[in-house]
Amino acid sequence: MAIEKHRLKKILDKYYGEYDFSKRIPHDPIEFPRRFKNPEDIEVSGFIASCLAYGKVELFKPVVDKILSQMGGNPHAFLRDFDVRRDGSLFSVKYRFNERRDIVCLLFIIHELLARYSSLKDAFKSYYSSSDTNTASAISGLIKEILSINTTRVYAKNIHPPGVMQFFPSPANGSACKRMNLFLRWMIRRRDIDFGIWDQIPENKLVIPLDTHISRIGRCLGLTSRRSSDWKTAVEITEALKTLDPRDPLKYDFALCHHGIAGLCKQGIDVGCRQCQFSGCAVRQTALTP
Repeated sequence: MAIEKHRLKKILDKYYGEYDFSKRIPHDPIEFPRRFKNPEDIEVSGFIASCLAYGKVELFKPVVDKILSQMGGNPHAFLRDFDVRRDGSLFSVKYRFNERRDIVCLLFIIHELLARYSSLKDAFKSYYSSSDTNTASAISGLIKEILSINTTRVYAKNIHPPGVMQFFPSPANGSACKRMNLFLRWMIRRRDIDFGIWDQIPENKLVIPLDTHISRIGRCLGLTSRRSSDWKTAVEITEALKTLDPRDPLKYDFALCHHGIAGLCKQGIDVGCRQCQFSGCAVRQTALTP
């Protein structure tokens, strides 16, 4: 096991060190918050982008672009002053499970959080404790508050339809919370393409944004033996990565995810697997868990 871990760390560190992050930015939702310089604009644009970051990149990116284009150059100020009656009609776009009013409701919820806390950072940190093992409790607390917000101004009655609930999964329900964990990685990590604008939360409290690519690669590399794409699997993969880098386990996330998005990792063992950069450290029978 020690030999496998050493080999895996050596290969992943080399892959991470040589990875061209900037080349993949146009293929990732982090492109949107990177348009802004003000931390307040970065966090609200990033939150919107991450909420809609499901499905194919080429499908959700035009939707996020249309939403942000209506806010001018200062989305934080726009959402701070957001009024459903005055501004809701600006947003006619919908995306897959999210109807037009669901997207308006997302913006209204951000407005409500900004009214209560002034920033999303302060909203999240109100539920975070330095004694927490990871971000599960903070995410669950914030989601619970979000879902308690009265939505009558959007729907004419206080409801949370499926298109809104889809934005806000929770670890309390076992969800992997891929999009929230993606957003938190952007805000908390302080290197590579991430922003690191949320202080006082250590990088090793983050949980990996688990999608089909990370799940598949995680099993291939022995980071997990689980096949369920849920919170437990995300934590298991994260804990395995901590054995390789205890301070910054998510440093491998972006490169590994885009290794899958680019079609370089496929299900099953084939010629592509034998040619994969990670083929020398694939561990399919035993997981590299702590």
